[in-house]
Amino acid sequence: MGTTVKQANFLLPEDLLDELKKSVAKREQSKVVTEALKKELKRMKLEKAIQSSFGAWKHEDHPELKKGTGTFIRKLRRSARMSR
Repeated sequence: MGTTVKQANFLLPEDLLDELKKSVAKREQSKVVTEALKKELKRMKLEKAIQSSFGAWKHEDHPELKKGTGTFIRKLRRSARMSR
């Protein structure tokens, strides 16, 4: 089942609208704007998540990674093989 589609009015800079009309067929313009808006909203959501989680990782909470992730990963892989 498809998503319900609603009409929306947006104000765009004239040069941007002209570029859209020159570059994209009339029947494809809504699709192009929709995809661009989806990408931008996803980027904004990710940026917000990154900003809100900044500082959550504390090195003192993860002493097992003090020598680097390579050593830690090898140790995990060895223990996984042993349990098979």
